Amino acid sequence: MLLLREADRALDLTRRLADCFKDYRSQERVEHPVRRLIAQRLFGLVLGYEDLNDHDKLRDDSLLALAVECDDLTGENRVRERDQGHPLAGTLNRLELGVPGEPDRYKKIIADMKAMDELMVDLFLEAHSSPSKEIFLDFDSTDDPLHGNQEGRFFHGYYGCYLPLYVVCGNHVLCSRLRPSNVDGAAGEELARIVERIRKRWPKTRVRGDGGPRRSHDVVRRQQRRLPVRPVPQRPPDGARRQAVAQVAQPLRFDRRGLASVLRLPLPDPGV
Repeated sequence: MLLLREADRALDLTRRLADCFKDYRSQERVEHPVRRLIAQRLFGLVLGYEDLNDHDKLRDDSLLALAVECDDLTGENRVRERDQGHPLAGTLNRLELGVPGEPDRYKKIIADMKAMDELMVDLFLEAHSSPSKEIFLDFDSTDDPLHGNQEGRFFHGYYGCYLPLYVVCGNHVLCSRLRPSNVDGAAGEELARIVERIRKRWPKTRVRGDGGPRRSHDVVRRQQRRLPVRPVPQRPPDGARRQAVAQVAQPLRFDRRGLASVLRLPLPDPGV
């Protein structure tokens, strides 16, 4: 856990991410600043605690409190009596459920989504000591199965799920976008935004992408004038693949022609 703290200090990640939030709380009454809340949530995720209710117990962990640089490691000096003995926050849902631009009584920590998007690309660029000659942006949507009636849940393929979009380059994630599953896998304008951000720092780098952005022809054309973008042809959909397989399998006949039928080769004359 202390290793996570040192990695965070080296990247200055939680502080920079905290700058992407607007805190509308009364600061004179705040015990847990946004940076500490973000560190508590991120460190919990890295340690395998994905659910927010895991922090009902993690809030009592003095080692986690030390990692997120909490001053009161035992919680003895908390202002409210009911919070004493709990060094960390137990209501992280207020951090995650705030709607951008709409603070209310219980959700006063609002994320600046544009700033967060820019930060993910900047972290990727800063991880390289010099510009790369060519990079490959991999746009992939994946399924996130749901087992309830969450908002935005739709039937997709075999079950109800979300359809998040990920943009990665090597081991770096440049974008992670949660989406409902009733959209096209290549929907979105992420390509233009990411390439424009890369262009500011690496003007001579050649950018290649997979099939996702290939269908956004207008975005590709706009970016090609400023930066070479070479989309790779997309994999055909399931129906097209099944049709292609059927066309190949149609001439197969398990008779005396054998392999010659598959390869469409002429049979030798039996009399020769």
